[in-house]
Amino acid sequence: MRSMSTLTRADLAEALNRKLGLSRSDSLSMVESILEHMCDALAQGENVKISGFGTFLLRDKGQRIGRNPKTGIEVPITPRRVLTFRASQMLKDRIAKE
Repeated sequence: MRSMSTLTRADLAEALNRKLGLSRSDSLSMVESILEHMCDALAQGENVKISGFGTFLLRDKGQRIGRNPKTGIEVPITPRRVLTFRASQMLKDRIAKE
């Protein structure tokens, strides 16, 4: 089994630096810009699709009744918007091979 590590913004910037030959500051700026565009689109209610990777989907959940597991008391859960991720088939296939 592979060790669980985390891919960071700095790692992405380093990869751009190595593969494209951009300076470290330009690489980090590009990563930040892409993430900022994604965040802005999601904040405006748009879904974000990255071909071959997956789709970030916004979903509105209505109000519902939940239950406190400790006490068993029913509690209303307020309506909210949630973010989900659906991996593309290409990504799923690649992960299955690893």
